[in-house]
Amino acid sequence: MDITLIAAIVIAVVLLAVGGFFLVRTQRPVKPGKEEPGPETTGAAGATAVEEDRDRDSGTVRTPPSQAPPEAPAAEPAAPELETPPPSAGRMVRLRARLARSQSSFGQGLLNLLSSDTLDDDAWEEIEDTLITADIGVASASQIVESLRTRVKVLGSRGHDEVRALLREELLAHIRTDADRTVRTEPHNGRPAVIMVVGVNGTGKTTTTGKLARVLVGDGRSVVLGAADTFRAAATEQLQTWGSRVGAPVVRKEEGADPASVAFDAVSRGIEEGADTVIIDTAGRLHTKTGLMDELGKVKRVVEKKSQVDEVLLVLDATTGQNGLRQARVFGEVVNVTGIALTKLDGTAKGGIIVQVQRELGVPVKLVGLGEGPDDLAPFDPEVFVDAILG
Repeated sequence: MDITLIAAIVIAVVLLAVGGFFLVRTQRPVKPGKEEPGPETTGAAGATAVEEDRDRDSGTVRTPPSQAPPEAPAAEPAAPELETPPPSAGRMVRLRARLARSQSSFGQGLLNLLSSDTLDDDAWEEIEDTLITADIGVASASQIVESLRTRVKVLGSRGHDEVRALLREELLAHIRTDADRTVRTEPHNGRPAVIMVVGVNGTGKTTTTGKLARVLVGDGRSVVLGAADTFRAAATEQLQTWGSRVGAPVVRKEEGADPASVAFDAVSRGIEEGADTVIIDTAGRLHTKTGLMDELGKVKRVVEKKSQVDEVLLVLDATTGQNGLRQARVFGEVVNVTGIALTKLDGTAKGGIIVQVQRELGVPVKLVGLGEGPDDLAPFDPEVFVDAILG
């Protein structure tokens, strides 16, 4: 064999061996059972890139992904359906049965005592105690008993109908049927009537304000409400609910705002909108807290820079008895109370508080609450009240 040929073969073998060695060195080892990982991708963008590479290799033309339709805006909550409250006329008569159920034991007890065969000193003392227990007050109870005692003695008869008629006359005389119980809600001089609702905590001021608005709307009046109880956010929300039910706008501010400012703005809005009545719900306050009572006086003074205050209604809980009378005195000194709204008269309340409050303050009871329903606030009618008591 030619030496040149042998040398060429040796050189070729050496070159192949060296090339194979370098080829093996440049490849990464892969463990058995595992595939070589491809390039790392993250999210939808990476997945889309891989798919596009595969499509490019296969010659497939892909359509762009369809975009999801934009989300429709969230629907706003529907406005509450406006309610049509019943008119105030006849409310007391409609609630008469409820009043009779709560007060009948008091009236029937008196009638039974007065109709008994013997009316000695012990019997008259029991009659007086029954009147005092009903929160009529010691002075009024004494006067009623003395008058009844004299009239029964003169008449010499104690038939049930006669006794009932006598007792009815005495109770009506002490409840004062001649008192003006009109709640002044009529606009005047181109301005709305302004009503302030005051009282201690827990008597039902905000509820009474809302119910009074319903009474007025039921009578065809336009009303603006002022949420001047800025110490309790719940009171503002509660009044807003009452207003939205009957379409009465509510003037409100953030919690802790100046109550006088809210009251002033409410009256201003009432004037601008030509409303018939503006009702201002004030914060509950203990009658013993001088600072809070002074603030109540400030609310009234600020409102009077815009318009006169036609009514200051003091809300009293009929179940508080003597304590309610003490509350009424202090409020009367600060803001000149013009009328009483007596709440919770349908429960265990004793209606005699009406006689006592009016006697001590010279302020008439104008409204009574006879239940928890939205239309259970009624103008006070003394004759319906006494007839319900006596059955």
